[in-house]
Amino acid sequence: MFEQAQVASFEREVLPHLDAAYNLARWLTRNEQDAQDAVQEAYLRAFRYFPGMRGGPARPWLMKIVRNTCYTWLRANRPLQEAAEFDENLFPPDFRAPDPEEAVLQSDNGAVVRRALEELPVNFREVLILREIEGMSYKEIAEIVGVPIGTVMSSLSRARSLLRQILEDRLKGDTAPSSQRAVVLVAVSRPS
Repeated sequence: MFEQAQVASFEREVLPHLDAAYNLARWLTRNEQDAQDAVQEAYLRAFRYFPGMRGGPARPWLMKIVRNTCYTWLRANRPLQEAAEFDENLFPPDFRAPDPEEAVLQSDNGAVVRRALEELPVNFREVLILREIEGMSYKEIAEIVGVPIGTVMSSLSRARSLLRQILEDRLKGDTAPSSQRAVVLVAVSRPS
């Protein structure tokens, strides 16, 4: 049974990250209700294992639990739906670092960017969300996803490249004024 001090510590350390947890779950599951269920399950797991958390910031620890909970849920409820073959020849590494979050916040084309993000394979979508929207470091993302930092960096590069390509393809057939197209393309292709 949890002591009152442990409950208070959990509330102080973990509860403030509820919005970030939901945001990640929403992008991974692509469904509000599924995201809510996954976050609820993740928080129950986090509460159960909180006494064993070994120092460090609670946010990456929680986000890893949320990520794992979402993938467990997706495997059980949507097998093979998220499977996507990645061809490195089609998407070479890209060293420009766009900021999709800024594009969402600063342009009327936010819905276009959101739809493009939804089209990304889940492994690319998650690293983009964790880095660009949640502002997590490469090290934190590597801990959450369970891969080396170099893999996080190359995944981000490929995700940005694929996102840029999706947006460019959408904008080629778009009837929006050229000034609106330019806003999205500049936001997506801005180097870091």
